[in-house]
Amino acid sequence: MTDPLDFTGRRVLVIGGSSGIGNGIAHGFRQRGADVTVTGTRPDAGDYLEAEDSDFTGLDYRQLDLTDRLAADRLAGLVAPFDVIVQSQGAVRYKRAEFTREGWDSVVDVNLNSVMDVARAFHAGLAETRGVMIIVSSVAAFKSTIGTPAYAASKAGAASLTKTLGEAWARDGIRVNGIAPGLVPTKLTSVTTDHPERLEASLRAIPLRRMGTPEDMAGAALFLASPLAAYIIGQTLVVDGGLTLS
Repeated sequence: MTDPLDFTGRRVLVIGGSSGIGNGIAHGFRQRGADVTVTGTRPDAGDYLEAEDSDFTGLDYRQLDLTDRLAADRLAGLVAPFDVIVQSQGAVRYKRAEFTREGWDSVVDVNLNSVMDVARAFHAGLAETRGVMIIVSSVAAFKSTIGTPAYAASKAGAASLTKTLGEAWARDGIRVNGIAPGLVPTKLTSVTTDHPERLEASLRAIPLRRMGTPEDMAGAALFLASPLAAYIIGQTLVVDGGLTLS
C-alpha cells in the first residue's frame, strides 16, 4: 500500500523556510523524500547559521526579498515547477510601530501583498503539476492583537485569501489551503517566549499547556499537501493546542 505521506520525487518550495516554522516544515518534507528549496532574505544560507536557529541540511537555498514586488516573478522564471509551495514568510513590529503608516505598510507588504505576489508568480507552475499551495497565517487572524494591528489584519487577509484562491484555482487543478499556528517559539514570538512571566501566562491559556513546535506545523502541512486532504480546499487549519477554543 502506498504511503500517502511519502513525498519522494516531489519538488517543494518553502518561502521563508530559512528559520522558524518554515524551516521546520521544510525538514518535514525533506524527511519524507521531497526535494526541498527554501528561501530567505540573506544572500547565502551561511549568513543564518550563527544568527538564527536554522538548519539547511539537505535543503536548497535561494535568496528572495519579497519587499521587491517583482522578486517572486524572477525566481519563478529561474526554477522548474514545484508540486508544493508553502508560504511561511512573516513580519511583525512591536512597541505600537504598526499604528504608524510606515509600520503598517511594511508589515502588510510582507504578510499579505507578498503572499499574492508569490501565488501569482507560481500559479502557472502549480497548474502544470496540479500542485498544492499552503498559506501560513496565524491565530491572530481570528482575534484581536491589541499592539499589532497590521499583523492581525494582514493574517486575517491571508486566511481570507486562502478561501478565495482555494475556490478560484480549484478549476486549474490547484489545491490551496492554510495553517494558522498558535504560539510557536520563533524570532517573531520572542517578545513572549523569551520572558518567563509572559510565557507562563500564555501557557495557562493553552489547554495542552505547551507551546507548539515547527514540527507540529510540519505535520499539518504534510497532511494538507498529501492525498489524505484531496477533497479539502480553501480551509485554514488552526494548529494551536486549543488556544482559541475559549
